[in-house]
Amino acid sequence: MNKVELLAPAGDFERLKIAYLYGADAVYIGGKDYSLRANATNFSLDEIKKASEYAHKIDKKLYVTVNIVFHNENYRGLVDYLKKLAEYKIDAIISSDPSIIDIIKDNNIDLNIHISTQMSSANYESALFWKKEGASRLVLARECSRQDIKEIIEKAGIEVECFLHGAMCSAYSGRCVLSNYFTNRDANRGGCAQICRWCFDLASQDKVIENDTKFTMSTKDLSMIKNLKDMIDIGVTSLKVEGRMRSNYYIATVISTYREAIDNYYKNTLTLKLIEYYSNILNRVANRESTPQFYNEPDSIKDQYFLGRQEVSNQDFLGIILSYDKKKKEVTLTQRNYFKPGDKVEIFGPNIKTFSFTIPKTIYNEKGEIVEVANHPKEIIKFKLDKEVYKDDIMRLKVF
Repeated sequence: MNKVELLAPAGDFERLKIAYLYGADAVYIGGKDYSLRANATNFSLDEIKKASEYAHKIDKKLYVTVNIVFHNENYRGLVDYLKKLAEYKIDAIISSDPSIIDIIKDNNIDLNIHISTQMSSANYESALFWKKEGASRLVLARECSRQDIKEIIEKAGIEVECFLHGAMCSAYSGRCVLSNYFTNRDANRGGCAQICRWCFDLASQDKVIENDTKFTMSTKDLSMIKNLKDMIDIGVTSLKVEGRMRSNYYIATVISTYREAIDNYYKNTLTLKLIEYYSNILNRVANRESTPQFYNEPDSIKDQYFLGRQEVSNQDFLGIILSYDKKKKEVTLTQRNYFKPGDKVEIFGPNIKTFSFTIPKTIYNEKGEIVEVANHPKEIIKFKLDKEVYKDDIMRLKVF
């Protein structure tokens, strides 16, 4: 039986390694050009080569986005770029422009093609068309319902990739021109200014309606943890997490949570109690509310932020483990958020079962000096810990 793929985003090489370490089967990245997340760090060609070699060494997959809406000038250098991606043996490109398929065929470039969600594919006829053209996978529009997805899988017989978690778009699968209109930044060539999250006055007949709450058109985030089992059951090939601009902590938390949930599904141990626990973890890692969006029913007001929202910055992420001294039973970490002796925390990682403890009475900096509070970003902190932990494990507040 082929297991469902857990697909993670990465904006740079460090986050790519974290994604694989915490359980991703595959990672998608963007190059410096032709990628819709222009504000991410992104990867040079040399870095793409390095990423591909790293992925295949640990028996993982790597996909590269070539998903901008192409204007004439964007084709310069494209053939050479695609040939390089083929040379580096990436597992597929993710593209939204039909011309890319012809360019690959005409130049005999050995690349698998996944059709991006930017094509807004939401029906089986579209899926059959892309399959006939030579695409090996279709990334469905985020607006697809469960029935849409099921019917496409049954009638098209093509690999289907669906979004599992992350930000949504107020336009149809990213086809938005608000950013172009308001800021002259092209959303479909990587420059989205997220106008949908701006706050606007409401007006009637050129008069502003006085109200304490500003109007937005922003959608809430997507979370499919409560529908994970059903998505696997209906035959989704790949479950995709959004977020090439997200932090290490976000990637580690979201990927490890879904990894554990998927593994429990295949062991037949994914209980309602576990799903609720995973849901709570996922809700803590982001600063926006989340819903299943279109999956079970048409989108409604409960899935949107129309009249304001609160986005409180999450302070759960406390530090990344650098090392553990077995003889001294001492952990060394780099601090990321405020913590102090007496705080209840937990550590999670790919090689340990999540466990909780209380920060001991005495903590030290890298000079061996006692500190009362760890409140300097990226400060090196040491303290005694009886349980062994490993490099790149993560410490966070215990909240459940």
